[in-house]
Amino acid sequence: MSFLEKLDASVKKNNSLLCIGLDIDLKRIPASLLNKGDPIFDFNKAIIDATKDLVCAYKPNIAFYEMYGIYGVQALMKTIEYATDDIPIILDAKRGDVGHTAAAYAKSAFEIFKADAVTLNPYMGFDSVEPFLSYKDKGLFVICLTSNQSAKDFQKEGTEPLYRQVAKKVKIWNNWGNCGLVVGATQADELKEIRGIAGDMPILIPGIGAQGGDLSQSVRFGVNKKGERAIINSSRNIIFASSGEDFAGSARVAARKLKEEINNYRFVG
Repeated sequence: MSFLEKLDASVKKNNSLLCIGLDIDLKRIPASLLNKGDPIFDFNKAIIDATKDLVCAYKPNIAFYEMYGIYGVQALMKTIEYATDDIPIILDAKRGDVGHTAAAYAKSAFEIFKADAVTLNPYMGFDSVEPFLSYKDKGLFVICLTSNQSAKDFQKEGTEPLYRQVAKKVKIWNNWGNCGLVVGATQADELKEIRGIAGDMPILIPGIGAQGGDLSQSVRFGVNKKGERAIINSSRNIIFASSGEDFAGSARVAARKLKEEINNYRFVG
């Protein structure tokens, strides 16, 4: 099953466009877990068990695991292995380099970590993306327009803004149907434009919640004509909904609420 097939199946099975970002922070998990042998994995496992019927994907950001060294990396690999049977895992790594380095990054993401998809930075052009494209059953989410305030420094510059150029290029690169885009939820007007360029390509939309993205516009402008192919990501507002022993139950409540809010906007004109 290709990434896109797996994503579409997950969306249909759970009737959900919600993606939960598994951005771990040992300072924010219950103290009782810290006394166990593998607190990162145990936390993630509990979150996954509590929400796996509510989501279309999970998105661990590799930085939040690498900062804990080998232990964090091993916990990430265990998390991906545990979660990936029927729910796609998007490894948020924002890789972007050329030639044999890009090939090594692709092998790491897809053969070592065994992610279903990965985020990529397109600044260095096609040859930084090409090694990832060769994994035809895997997904590539190319950064198009981000949520942060400094996005305007480069991404909105030029007679034809860079984000528009990126969206057009990725559509050209999408020969195997495994490309998608990353567009921040704080960029609603541009998201509508980008969806028009992207056609049915999936769009990963971070920035809901802590970053202040508008949910209704993100959903309405992000989905395709079938009300699909938008992946609405929320991280901290869900996984850290509670810092107590009820953290998994609280995450489920927060995830269900957001899933239902997303669905309320999916087919609104």
